[in-house]
Amino acid sequence: MPESTVARPRRRRHWDVALRISPAQPYFRARSSNRLAVLAYPGVEDPGRFTAQLDRLRQVANPVGLTEVAEAVATGRSLPAHSVLLTFDDAGRSLVEHGLPLLAERGIPAVAFVVAELIGTDRPFWWHEAEFLVRNGGRARGLAGTAPTAAVGIMRRMPDPDRRRTLQELRVTARRPAPPRRQLTVADLRRLAEAGVEIGNHTLGHACLDQCDEHTVRTEIAEAHQLLTSWLGTPPRAFAYPHGTAAPPAQDQLRRLGYQAAFLFDHRLADGRPSHPLRISRLRIDSAVSVSRLDTVLSGLHPALHRLRGGA
Repeated sequence: MPESTVARPRRRRHWDVALRISPAQPYFRARSSNRLAVLAYPGVEDPGRFTAQLDRLRQVANPVGLTEVAEAVATGRSLPAHSVLLTFDDAGRSLVEHGLPLLAERGIPAVAFVVAELIGTDRPFWWHEAEFLVRNGGRARGLAGTAPTAAVGIMRRMPDPDRRRTLQELRVTARRPAPPRRQLTVADLRRLAEAGVEIGNHTLGHACLDQCDEHTVRTEIAEAHQLLTSWLGTPPRAFAYPHGTAAPPAQDQLRRLGYQAAFLFDHRLADGRPSHPLRISRLRIDSAVSVSRLDTVLSGLHPALHRLRGGA
């Protein structure tokens, strides 16, 4: 009998608590004291649990901002013990509506990485749109008989022109279009920046950079850079690779544009003195996870077990 939707979260909570009180947790926490934990959130969908996470961070960690990380890179000086930097990918309305008040109240800095061409629109992210279209009868070459979530994985591995063509085929053949999703506006970006949330570049259209030719890589980064600079008055200093794919042409372009930091999505702790400023590791996290899970992610125990189980 399949595991119920009620039993699965309960089992996960028990596992998180067991990890946090295990003898391995103090060992991993001590070993990680001079590492940097860069947390990568998709949004703030559970404000209650996110509040508990922020309060826990203030108890057991030292929240730092992008400036402190950039200075550590530039000078070679170590960050404070148990430093943590909060980042948000594909930053959406939940960050403004739920996350920003909680961060501001506690004085915790953060970085929000935005997809520039979606700002001020009601377009869904392409992977959400593709999954919806396949569920609603959308067809395309190379996706025949493929489940919706698997179709998105296939599209991520396609050369970028093929991904865009496939998405257009799905739009034409699906029974109905994907529902709109209200994105952040330029005014939202300015509000975030004024409140201490730095705005970072996440490309123009969230292209899979390792599947793009060099011209497309340069265009995706440079056009987003130009838009963000025009909206905010200062150029962005930080970049997050879509899907964590750090293609060499992307790093070359980031150097030319003067970026101080670029972030992966590899579920690893970063060096306390990052030696590769354009390849800084990040830890995957969600606003809905328990404080127990947060503790083992910060210590490196959860990422280590994730890799042992075959995680990327």
